[in-house]
This record gives sequence, C-alpha cells and structure tokens, in this order.
Amino acid sequence: MFRRLFRGNEPAKPQEAEGQTPAVEKVVSPPIQPAAPVATAPLVREVAPPPVVAPVAEPEAVPPEITYASVAEYDAAMRAANPEPARRIGGLRRLFGGEERPVEEIQREERKTQQAVQKTRAGLFGRISEMFQSEEPITPELWEELEELMIMADVGVDTTLSVIEKVRKRVERDNVRSARDARTILKKELVRLLDADTPSYSERSTKPYVVLVVGVNGAGKTTLIAKMAKRYKVELGKNVLLAAGDTFRAAAVEQLTTWADRVGVAVISQGQGADPGAVAYDAVESTYARNTDILIIDTAGRLQSKYNLMQELQKIRNIVRKKVEWAPHEVLLVIDATTGQNGISQARAFAEAAEVTHLAITKLDGTSKGGIAFAMVQEIERPIKYIGTGEKLDDIAIFDPNAFVDALFDEQ
Repeated sequence: MFRRLFRGNEPAKPQEAEGQTPAVEKVVSPPIQPAAPVATAPLVREVAPPPVVAPVAEPEAVPPEITYASVAEYDAAMRAANPEPARRIGGLRRLFGGEERPVEEIQREERKTQQAVQKTRAGLFGRISEMFQSEEPITPELWEELEELMIMADVGVDTTLSVIEKVRKRVERDNVRSARDARTILKKELVRLLDADTPSYSERSTKPYVVLVVGVNGAGKTTLIAKMAKRYKVELGKNVLLAAGDTFRAAAVEQLTTWADRVGVAVISQGQGADPGAVAYDAVESTYARNTDILIIDTAGRLQSKYNLMQELQKIRNIVRKKVEWAPHEVLLVIDATTGQNGISQARAFAEAAEVTHLAITKLDGTSKGGIAFAMVQEIERPIKYIGTGEKLDDIAIFDPNAFVDALFDEQ
C-alpha cells in the first residue's frame, strides 16, 4: 500500500476483497507543467544625487538717492544721523597728539583764539566771511575776489589757487547755487589745510620730555618758552627745567633767567659765549638729579644763512639723543606771524637743519594777516601746536584747526 504525493496529499485507496485479483491501476503521468518563472530582484541603477545648488541671493534693494537742496541741509542730515556726544563739563576731550584735555581748558583756549585773530577777522577774513553769508548766486567774480583776499591775507598763491579749485569742484558736484551754501565747503577745505602728520610723544608720560625750541631772533622764542613753562607747571603739574642754549645773543641768558624767576622754574646756563652743546649736556644730566619732567632748551636764532648755526642745532640734537632715548621728543619752530611770507624761507631752512616736528605761531594778535598759518603748514608740512595770543604769561593756546577757522569766520 502506498500513498502517492503529488502537489498535495492524495486520499487513501480502498482495500480489495480477499480472493479478488487486484485491479491493475493505470498510472497516468500528470502533464508537465511549465516551470514558474523565478522571481528576481529588479536591477537597481545607482543614480548620483543631483548637485546641491546654493540659492541665489536676491539683489539688495538699492535705496533711492537722496538729494539735498543745499550743503547746509546735507550737514544737518549728517549730524542727525551721527550725533556727537554732548560735551560734559568736567569731562575730557581728546585733541592734540592724543592727549586728553578738560573741556573747560579747551573752551578757555578757544576764547583766547578768538581774541588772537580779532584783527584778522576784522580785516581780510572778515570780508571773506561776509561774501559767503550772502544768498546771492555764485559767480566767477566771487572766486576772483576770494583769490585776491586770500593772497593778501598771506595764505600764499599756490595754496590759495589749490583751495579755490577744490571748493569750486565741490560746489559744481553738489550743485550748490548760493555763496552762503558754499561757506561750509570753504571752511572745511581751510581746516584740511591745517592738517599735517608728525611723530608725537606723550608729554604727560614721557620722562624727561625734551623740547628743543628753534627760530630766528625776534620771533619770540624766549617769551614762548616762559609761557610753555608756566603751562606745564601750573596746568599739568610738571617739574620744569630750562636750558639757556642761546649763548650767542647778548643778554639772552639774562632774559631767560628773568622769565624763569617769574614762572618759578630752574635754569641751566653757562653764560654768554659758552658752547651750546655743553649747556644741553649739563641740562640733560640735571634732569635726573632734579627729577625733571619737562626740559625746554632755548637755542640761538641767527639768520638761517649762517652755516655754523645749522651745524650747532644738529650738534645739540645729537648730544641730547645720546643721553635720552628718542630725544628731543619735540622740535618746536617758532614763527613770527607779522613776518608774513618772508618767514617761509627762514622756516624752511630751520626745518631742514633741526628736523622740526611742530610749529608755534607767535604775535598772531598783532597782525591782520593771519593766513600765514595756512601757508606755514603747507610749506613745512608740520602741524601748529601753539599760538601766541598776547603778551602775558597766560597768553598761549593749544592750536585747534577747527576753532581757528571758526574764529576767522566769527562762528564760535
């Protein structure tokens, strides 16, 4: 007995009766079925991902161009957008050479500047100021008159032509119509004339701070030294020492000693005819024994055509530098404002011999041609540090270009 399995279970066959011939079972082979197709995994083609494309930034919207009816309107808009911090009485304001100065001091010296340029303001620059207060349209005659007045005020021909050319271009570019609106442009250009770079050391922290004062005789060197000494002593609380290096001029040592006594500072001297280099050497040596903060060295002021004078200044500089690093920290060229254009050639010679770092304009209160300040800065390419504002010991002011130009235009 058997059971055939094919594509599932078959039912069992019934048993045959005993004695019977078993029936022959005809086996029929089942039809051959076609093989079922074998399932295969579909062929997958690896496709590289698309490159990442950065989003393209939309172009920024261009703000509409703002136009102004006048330069005054433009300046007002700029001040509104960038307001300056209000001055605080008792605060500090950074002005010259990175030094911070009390606001009260700055305001006091601005008043001195106003007084010093009174004659200039009442004369030639007063006429310039009046011209640029008018609402009249700008004409070629305006520029011609401005050129004439600036040259007469000792600004200098080249400097005058350069300033006028720059102002005219700015006026045309900004479509300025009236002289009053061009006033601000002119003032800014004049302030820019007074801007010059120079090596600067801190007179408050450098010790000893050595100042070499040079200039022709009669420029007011000795008086200026006395004013500087008082400022250093009284306002800055410094221990000041003077060196009488002008041993050539008669009574120069006695004059400096007299001023020093009035201020209350010491003087190192060796009398008339002594070697200026030896005086400078002794003075530097004395700064250490006296704990000196500021050393001011006076020098002879013979005409710049004297070769020996130029050699003498270089000798003093070399002696001082060997004793004090980077000294002299300040070489101050004193210019008499009343000499006008004649003083430029003298100043140029001193600048070459002594490596001048700063200028001082004296007797500014005694001239109506204060334009020499612009000419000197342009010729010597050094900034003005001091201006003499009178004959008293207190009549000295730290020079501020903005305050100076404002004073010339009577806008304090």
